[in-house]
Amino acid sequence: MAEPAEPGPSRHLGALGLARDPIGDPLVYPGRPPAESGLLTGDRFLPLREEPGTPPGGRRLPGGETLDDALIGAGGPRLADRHPVLAVGSNGSPAQVHRKLTGRAPVLVPMTYADVTGLVPGVSAHVSRPGYVPAAPVLEPGATARLIVLWLDDDQLAVVDATEPNYRRLRTPGAVRVSLGGVPVGCGLYAGRHGCLTDRRGRPFRLTAQATLLAALLADLPALGRLAGTDDSAELAVRVRRDPALREDIRLLWRRENRVIEQAGLTPDGA
Repeated sequence: MAEPAEPGPSRHLGALGLARDPIGDPLVYPGRPPAESGLLTGDRFLPLREEPGTPPGGRRLPGGETLDDALIGAGGPRLADRHPVLAVGSNGSPAQVHRKLTGRAPVLVPMTYADVTGLVPGVSAHVSRPGYVPAAPVLEPGATARLIVLWLDDDQLAVVDATEPNYRRLRTPGAVRVSLGGVPVGCGLYAGRHGCLTDRRGRPFRLTAQATLLAALLADLPALGRLAGTDDSAELAVRVRRDPALREDIRLLWRRENRVIEQAGLTPDGA
């Protein structure tokens, strides 16, 4: 499969500071997002020009070709024939997407920023196998966020679905608006199966850098540190990564302490 040409400065993930993925290094969760919309192609990320009034598939890459032309030329479907999926957590990181797809499906994924209303990145009430506390969408009327939309082909979608055992893929609820340049887009969304974490006042935690989040969780619920045997964020990440029983005990602790809310508006609807 041919890849789009790479004019100008290096666009490799390492050169852009985008190479570290949370599966390999849980404390970098949710991973570094790109500075702008672009095309992940192999281990490179090519930026897309912002062109008001131009459909996303018609935006141009640094070499001047349109996104659709680049996708078709590389053997993939054009943008309109792909599945848009809103990334709330690490799926907004090119490094994480690259890791998930490599060896399983072509690494050729448009990643476009969208304006989102009515939903923000919260925190799932479980600990993932790699050792991080991951994101989960939280419905919040009137709230706004700027999030990545992944445009996946059929094979890529199947691969990403398989990497999300703690989530179910739904359509975004009607109260949530996702728009690209003011044009609404209907997206898929990975909703958490374990509910969303709240603080001692019942307010949903917002997603932050993992070390900051773990410190906040330890401070909010001292029983977490006692259970894990540490009050240090980095050490907690190490211990949960190597101990499945501890991950499950933490999930149950949050339930017992009434730190979990369910998102009633995020229910399966055939997506």
